[in-house]
Amino acid sequence: MESASKKRLYQLLFIGPAVFFFVIIVVIPFFMSIYYSFTEWNGVSTTVTWIGIENYKKILFHDSDYYKSFVFTFRYAITGVLLTNLVGFLLALLLTQALKLRNILRTIFFMPNVIGGLLLGFIWSFIFVKGFASIGEHTGLAFFNLPWLGDAPTAFWGVVIVTVWKGAGYVMVIYIAGLTNVPKDLIEAARIDGATKLQMLYKITVPLIMPSITVCLFLTLSWGFKVFDLIVSLTKGGPFNSTESVSLNIYQEAFRNNALGLGSAKAVIFFLIVALITVVQVTITKKREVES
Repeated sequence: MESASKKRLYQLLFIGPAVFFFVIIVVIPFFMSIYYSFTEWNGVSTTVTWIGIENYKKILFHDSDYYKSFVFTFRYAITGVLLTNLVGFLLALLLTQALKLRNILRTIFFMPNVIGGLLLGFIWSFIFVKGFASIGEHTGLAFFNLPWLGDAPTAFWGVVIVTVWKGAGYVMVIYIAGLTNVPKDLIEAARIDGATKLQMLYKITVPLIMPSITVCLFLTLSWGFKVFDLIVSLTKGGPFNSTESVSLNIYQEAFRNNALGLGSAKAVIFFLIVALITVVQVTITKKREVES
């Protein structure tokens, strides 16, 4: 039996560096941002003026752009979550079948997730502007002739398309892991009892993969609310700020308008709302896991 002091030494050696850098990179900046949210500071000057809750009053009662960016982010996050999980789940169902090329297909569908958000946005910006226009010119199809990044409704769906294309392969892997762990004897028993494929999916498969659904919903929700690099490279928040996410709005306020105190207050409000939404989501889906 190892002594307690030796165990503590091992814990310090293996966990200590990670905890140290987590505190330096995450915890300290988090509490500093809370402090700066109660101040008036441009991010450069050595003078930091304490103003209490004035930043929060300004945001809640006078900042219509922040509300507009929040509406877009909420719409984008919910749409992205639903479509990404739906496409990822359908791909997982397909690629857990006895297909000869399923391993190659899994790799192909996962590959978009490897590409960084900025590069992905630039690639799809070229596709929407040049590629679709060229296809529309040769085929005459109205779908390809739409002003994908030049009009508010189509720009929204353009961002959603790229999001689903990027994220579906990632959640697909998680769903595949869940589907492969579903007991085959339960499926076989249901088939013998005369259950249809849809009934087996709804009554057996979905309840048994609820842990995977919980993880995928949590991940896609956090991706959706935190989106920044994809928006910057794809639309830059345009046209007319119609695709400006909350993260981009906070960045503009803090580093373009040199109002780091006000930007920090926006970030704190955003954090509280997203934390509440994710806690509710995890709680609801965890209850479904227990019931299943």
